[in-house]
Amino acid sequence: MNSTDPVSGYQPYDQPPRPDHATRYQAGTRRAALAICTIADIAAGVLGLWIVLYLLDANQANTFVEFVRGTADWLSGWAQDIFTMDTDGLRVVLNYGLPAVIYLLIGHGIAARLNRA
Repeated sequence: MNSTDPVSGYQPYDQPPRPDHATRYQAGTRRAALAICTIADIAAGVLGLWIVLYLLDANQANTFVEFVRGTADWLSGWAQDIFTMDTDGLRVVLNYGLPAVIYLLIGHGIAARLNRA
């Protein structure tokens, strides 16, 4: 019974208050939501960049263009050739634009759900 606190259970005045579990949980979910949004934005950005590079007839032999195309192909592999058009530009816009929009909707939807929790 040698307690130096005048009343146990209260925080002393000379120390900052400790964050409670709810505050830590909320900060963690906000960080997770931010990470999910960032990943979705980057994926959609790469897909959008490939669409722009294709429509502007970028040099396909360039290393950067090859990297963007390879990454876009990997990100949209599940949606390749959903739309088969005769016009190449429209086909690229639809086949790469659809995954970009879906990544944005799902990523931001999950992040919004996490932020509400």
